Amino acid sequence: MTISSRLRLASLLALAVAVAFVCAVRPLRAQGSRERTMFVSAVDAKGEPVEGLPPDAFIVTEDGRRREVLHVSKATEPIDIALLVDTSAAADPVVSYMRTALASFVTTMAPGNKIAVIRLAERPTIAVDYTSDAKRLSEAVKLFAMPASGMTFLDAVVETSNGLAKRETPRAMIVAVITDGTEFTSHDSKQAVKALTDARAQLHIVGIGRFEHSEQYDLRERSFFIDEGPRASGGQMVMLLAPNALDQAMQRLARELSSQYQVVYGRPESLIPPEKIEIASAREGITMRGTPSREDKR
Repeated sequence: MTISSRLRLASLLALAVAVAFVCAVRPLRAQGSRERTMFVSAVDAKGEPVEGLPPDAFIVTEDGRRREVLHVSKATEPIDIALLVDTSAAADPVVSYMRTALASFVTTMAPGNKIAVIRLAERPTIAVDYTSDAKRLSEAVKLFAMPASGMTFLDAVVETSNGLAKRETPRAMIVAVITDGTEFTSHDSKQAVKALTDARAQLHIVGIGRFEHSEQYDLRERSFFIDEGPRASGGQMVMLLAPNALDQAMQRLARELSSQYQVVYGRPESLIPPEKIEIASAREGITMRGTPSREDKR
């Protein structure tokens, strides 16, 4: 064999190896691009987290079509938590319970996460911006009710959601502790739900009171929102009739948020993203709720 023939053969072999490498890599990249992630809470009938569940315990559907769950692990990604706290006049009888419950909550959740405290009397006001500093957070939740003031819950949800949408964090949550008092809002419930879901932020509401429906505009829109907001975002609404149950409810919520799963599932390639992504349990007695990862949206 001549030198030129050997060079030609070597070139052909190199080309064949390169083609084989590209063919081997492309399916892996394509497979990776189809993977999607949800952050999921799984709780029992008492609201306590259920740990150690395998992939077949999770049912993920997109627009009603079931998707294959590829793998499941404990969620370890940090969370940005916006803590919205009612400091209106209606909160005055329960503010001491709030101080105790919120101090315990921020002490539990601050390590590894970032929390902002936002007061809701008259207008949304940042008491402390996102931080992991437990001392600053403990000071921020030493609350006082503002006399002759109303709550601005929906406005706070919209403003906070818009802010969270700009933050680079895989998990975002809004935890609201509110009372059944006067509401003032410049946004309706649909605007608040859209801002919340656009930000892919879970909403967990702990409400003290009955929150009965009213035809008065501000209260009506709040009523619509507390029904739809938690459900649409993968969160929950916890109703408390007595404030002495608040500390226990906040501790249970902290345990739930600290025990979430990262659920990775497969999605067929499509130019049209699904309108509705849902999570359910394949096992009786377990409630699941979840939110798509914010990183999948980028």
